[in-house]
Amino acid sequence: MRQLLLLIFVFFASQWLFKKLKRAQTAPGAQTGPQGAGATRASRGPAASGSVPQLPDPLVRCAECGVHTPSSEALVAAGHRFCCSDHARRYAGHPTGRDAR
Repeated sequence: MRQLLLLIFVFFASQWLFKKLKRAQTAPGAQTGPQGAGATRASRGPAASGSVPQLPDPLVRCAECGVHTPSSEALVAAGHRFCCSDHARRYAGHPTGRDAR
């Protein structure tokens, strides 16, 4: 029984080590590119790594219907954000404040 548990442990440890070594080989700092082995990661800049992580576009809520839209696609009118131009026009047509009486 002990031998079986030891064999299972050795198997998982070897798998973990193999994955770790494979990740280290594919890391951007581990490969030598056209700039030679003396180039550091900081001197090559983030563009040399090939994949710069992109932050997700934050969602904003439409003042008319409440639908959440990416901020890059939202329309801004009178200090409010809208999902489309129809909702911006409809919101502008609503009576507000003292006009609502």
